[in-house]
Amino acid sequence: MSPLRRPGRPAGAGFRPLARGATVLAAALALLSPLAGVAPAAPRAAGAADVGVQVNAQAALGRLSGTARGVNTAVWDSHMNDPEVARLMKAADVGAMRYPGGSYADIYHWETHTAPGGYVAPGTGFDSFMGTVRATGAQPILIADYGSGTPEEAAGWVRYANVTKNYGAKYWEIGNEIYGNGHYGSGWENDEHDDKSPREYARQVRAYAAAMKAADPTVKIGAVLTAPGEWPDGVVGEGDPGDWNHTVLSEVTDAIDFVSVHWYAGGSDTTAQDATARLARLPGELREVRGQIDRYAGADSPRIGIALTEINANTGGARLTARPNGLFAADAFMTAMENGVFSVDWWNTHNGAGQITTVDGETDYGDMGMLSSGACTGDVCEPAPNTPFHPYYGMKMTSELGTAGDTMVAATSSAQDVSAHAVLRRDGRLSVLLVNKNPDVARTVDLGYAGFTPSTTAPAVSRYARGDSDITEVTGGEASASQVTVPPYALLTVTLEPRAGTGPGASAAGTPGTPKPEAVTDTTARLSWEGAAGAARYLVQERDGVHTRLVGETTGTSVTLRNLPPGSTHTVDVLAADASGRLSAPSSPLTFTTGTPPDATCAVTYHRDSGWGNGFVATVTVRNLSNTPITGWTVDWDWPTDHQSVSSGWGATFHQTGSHVRVTAPEGAGPLAQDGGSTASFGFVGANDGPNPDPTVLRLNGTVCSGG
Repeated sequence: MSPLRRPGRPAGAGFRPLARGATVLAAALALLSPLAGVAPAAPRAAGAADVGVQVNAQAALGRLSGTARGVNTAVWDSHMNDPEVARLMKAADVGAMRYPGGSYADIYHWETHTAPGGYVAPGTGFDSFMGTVRATGAQPILIADYGSGTPEEAAGWVRYANVTKNYGAKYWEIGNEIYGNGHYGSGWENDEHDDKSPREYARQVRAYAAAMKAADPTVKIGAVLTAPGEWPDGVVGEGDPGDWNHTVLSEVTDAIDFVSVHWYAGGSDTTAQDATARLARLPGELREVRGQIDRYAGADSPRIGIALTEINANTGGARLTARPNGLFAADAFMTAMENGVFSVDWWNTHNGAGQITTVDGETDYGDMGMLSSGACTGDVCEPAPNTPFHPYYGMKMTSELGTAGDTMVAATSSAQDVSAHAVLRRDGRLSVLLVNKNPDVARTVDLGYAGFTPSTTAPAVSRYARGDSDITEVTGGEASASQVTVPPYALLTVTLEPRAGTGPGASAAGTPGTPKPEAVTDTTARLSWEGAAGAARYLVQERDGVHTRLVGETTGTSVTLRNLPPGSTHTVDVLAADASGRLSAPSSPLTFTTGTPPDATCAVTYHRDSGWGNGFVATVTVRNLSNTPITGWTVDWDWPTDHQSVSSGWGATFHQTGSHVRVTAPEGAGPLAQDGGSTASFGFVGANDGPNPDPTVLRLNGTVCSGG
């Protein structure tokens, strides 16, 4: 078998070459006035805008990490350590390089540099790889062999890397896509353990973590999860207590430091429009991963990171080197990082030619690599090795937005075919990336700002469009702080200077630490944070998309938010105000969900019995804990996402309007006895397109119930 191909996987799961891999003081409101309106900007360029983009520079989405942009490498790739690779990756500010390569990780033995049953190219050993990593200025993400290895072998690798060679390799995954080991009926991932269940994987992760941390206590250990809404999410194997993610996380959160998730936009028939549209599902899927970690790690959850260690547009081998995938790459990298991922790693550096097509007037080589491998399909050959494909420039354009420590902030676009991302730099500048996914029409964009006042100086503009052979600095033209035009199928980054005396750089206060949840109940949340030098007071704000509102103010470093709805989710950050009232940059955000009342007069248990990625079966059990019987009951809930629904049900009558579900007792049903003396149960078949989180609040006759 060629190292660039492998057997398929179940329908709907896709196939890809080698991957598998509240009340506030008026004074405080005055302080926050910059948050409410659109700041004045330089005079507009001529022309009527057809898109509006709003940026809120004080609505934080998190900080860029040093490992934000990453790529995969593979031991079967003879070009992986070419000097040109390090030069190109350094130019794109790549901070992570993953090795030894997707599914190969589970057959690869680092010490002998062998992969029984697979091809290993000359010059691709670990030390050679680390030479490229160091020349790039990156951090390795290493995959310990779970499939055919042992904890002792992995510990030996850690010892060699960090004690013998002093490489300082920080991130170590335990295996690649181990859920693809055949336990759920499809097997592409090598796993020689007799027990291939998630419970055994969890047991082994603990053993690997103990052995590896004994060799170097500073290493970070990652466990493999499946992306919510992607096969085999929701599937429960025979004898398992739950699906893969829930079973693994229930047993390893005290032993791991991050989780590894893979995400691809679709199968072989995925178009460019499909891929970019499907990217809208990624934030929900990542929120669900964080929700799962929260469930099992509790207050320790913020310690556990999320790495998206493989991502690409699709898995079918077409439309991969062409311009649409370059746009997708830029959009995907920023979307993932804005939603809590510390490293986004493109599959792959080089991969190999596949299906040859013509896209946007160019040859598409069906290659999942960022750089050409020089391979051929028939008599059609790729350009010289290491020639960058469009996805490389998409990733490189994101480096024009900012570097490690800069703050990603909220940006929203009025047009579906124009994406917007923004970064507030530590020096006070603001950069905005615009992605025009329309292949035929240039889009003129009006730019508005909250929390930022641009200077009258012309912005710096970087462009990647048809005819550009690299990221191009644009001089002159009609770009201004208030309006820019983005060519068809193009990326444009606008970097603006703040007006003198404005912006976070003008404040004498530093940036507060990320808020932490000290205690969260059904209606309150007590939060605390590390203080900032020069701070006279702190303002806590809640973010809803690009908009923010003040919810707390204090001169200390903690606050209690009250009168929160049970089962509600909130994203907050903290700003520091100096003695003159000037605001700092926002802290990184915290997202938390309130619970349900422990002394409720009812209890409703929602249980997912089984699932298959895009569908599931659930059972709901209702108890009346009040001191009087209830006759004629209804149960209501709202789905957490827009793509969940009830398909059919039994034991009750179901009605769904939008995301709201009402379930009514069947005709002739008896009363629910008081004090929990009887129960009512009903079930249904549900459908989901993407993540499938459980409802956070269920109500019996309008009363919020406890969870069981």
